[in-house]
Amino acid sequence: MRFRAKIVDLACLNNFSRVINTIAKLAKTCTLRLTASKLYFILCDKVANGGVSMWCELCQGNFFDEFQMEGVAADHNEIYLELTPENLSRALKTAQSAKAVKIKLTNKHCPCLKVSVELPSLSSSSRIVTHDIPVRVIPRRLWNDFREPSVPDFDVSIYLPALKTMKSVVERMKNLSHSIVIEANLNGEMNLKIETDLVSVTTHFKNLGNPPWASEDGCQSSAQDRDLESMVEARIDIKKLQQLLAGQQVNPTKALCNIISKRIVHFILLHEDVSLQYFIPALA
Repeated sequence: MRFRAKIVDLACLNNFSRVINTIAKLAKTCTLRLTASKLYFILCDKVANGGVSMWCELCQGNFFDEFQMEGVAADHNEIYLELTPENLSRALKTAQSAKAVKIKLTNKHCPCLKVSVELPSLSSSSRIVTHDIPVRVIPRRLWNDFREPSVPDFDVSIYLPALKTMKSVVERMKNLSHSIVIEANLNGEMNLKIETDLVSVTTHFKNLGNPPWASEDGCQSSAQDRDLESMVEARIDIKKLQQLLAGQQVNPTKALCNIISKRIVHFILLHEDVSLQYFIPALA
């Protein structure tokens, strides 16, 4: 089992750092899945993390100048590692003006991701800062726990307003309530609502547009039979929504959410080279 990779291009490096920062804001620990062409950061919907799950997918070719990996076996050419993304984020913070960053899976005293940052130096010798990030290798028998979450049949799918706007609305509401209701319809309208004994606040968004989802067999999903104006809602933990919005350092090229009435809100944020799915369960 081997893995080594190298980033030389500064724009790619900063981009990768941004992705890791976002992940670190969303998950204390997560699983890094490595395949020959992709990296995945995965958080499963265990009760311990409040039922939230995350699936973030990157094409390695968009970030790395060199990328070599040998999985646990020829017929299972993958590696699954559990790590604390904050540690990786910290290591990459030292690399903002680096000439190169190398990442390698090592096993001296325990399995580690060794991050070597080559910094520019005035003399001919280079300065290298290394960080050893402890990881746990996940055995193959547990890999099935980390499959891509299936997207259940949703009642409404809608494009999100500018995340910055949404973030400032949610941050103001967070001081008033622990939970927030997200409701949307098939007419491009979405409301964010909080209700407490003392106050009720609603922010309305219009003309957001609904993605043209069709179900697999070419006919429209059950959503199409419904009245376009009727709202579908889910009440979720406002902190979890705020975490997701706070973690977005770059406005995605596309952002949308799918709501299953009173069950789950599924966010999909697409960048040119990264896709992030985030599932927040509804509160009872």
